[in-house]
Amino acid sequence: MASTVPNAQALEARYGSTHRKDRWWVEPLVTGSGLLIFVIYSTISAMLLGGGSADDPMVAYYTEGHTYLSPFFEPLIHPDWLPVWISPALFILWAPLGFRTTCYYYRKTYYRAYFLSPPGCAIREPAGSYSGESTFPLIIQNIHRWFMYVAIVFVPILFVGAYKSFWHDGEFGMGIGSVILTLNAVFLTMYTIGCHSLRHWVAGGLNQFSRTPFRRLRYRLWEIFTVANEQHRRWAWTSLIWVGLSDLYVRLVANDVLTDFNTWGNF
Repeated sequence: MASTVPNAQALEARYGSTHRKDRWWVEPLVTGSGLLIFVIYSTISAMLLGGGSADDPMVAYYTEGHTYLSPFFEPLIHPDWLPVWISPALFILWAPLGFRTTCYYYRKTYYRAYFLSPPGCAIREPAGSYSGESTFPLIIQNIHRWFMYVAIVFVPILFVGAYKSFWHDGEFGMGIGSVILTLNAVFLTMYTIGCHSLRHWVAGGLNQFSRTPFRRLRYRLWEIFTVANEQHRRWAWTSLIWVGLSDLYVRLVANDVLTDFNTWGNF
């Protein structure tokens, strides 16, 4: 006589089974949707709508007078020989893209939302075995530290761009765009210094913090970075959303959809 599997056991063997009673699927659904929306928007904005001449007033990442520059194009690299159909964003976006894609927090986000591996804590996943990130292709994630070095370089670059936003035709002032771009630099800085790899690189490998003055300095930096690291998820999402809104604001102002209220004449 053939044996049958009880319904309870059959349910337990199915993918996604769990004893959790909460709405565990909400977080991967929301975070996965948020990432997808940002990827679609940033691709369209930076790659498909980012061509044109640097002297063209209708180029979307400029406002009149070249006061604001979208962070998607900071710093602007636009040689004369660059074809009109190639976006200047291609020269720089690979760095922040690589940094975020290999970020420990974002790995967790898209592993759960897109690969469902696992979709949540104590949730059954389809994979029968788990090799972690020790084999190809996920071992490539170890390149995160090298992207971290490049990301650090962009921190002062963004602040320089924010500083330039306070100048219009040689006159110092302030506009809504100036505040937006400055906050963008601050949020991206907090996300960067909260990086797990950066925190470990600063002083994570030290056995004694107080042996030398230099080690004590490293420890102080480690403490500062730890504060940002403890809120890494918050800074990851805040900086991601804000950089998208910053680009959108500059684009709308550049195309006369919005008016930038500022001290140069629009108050």
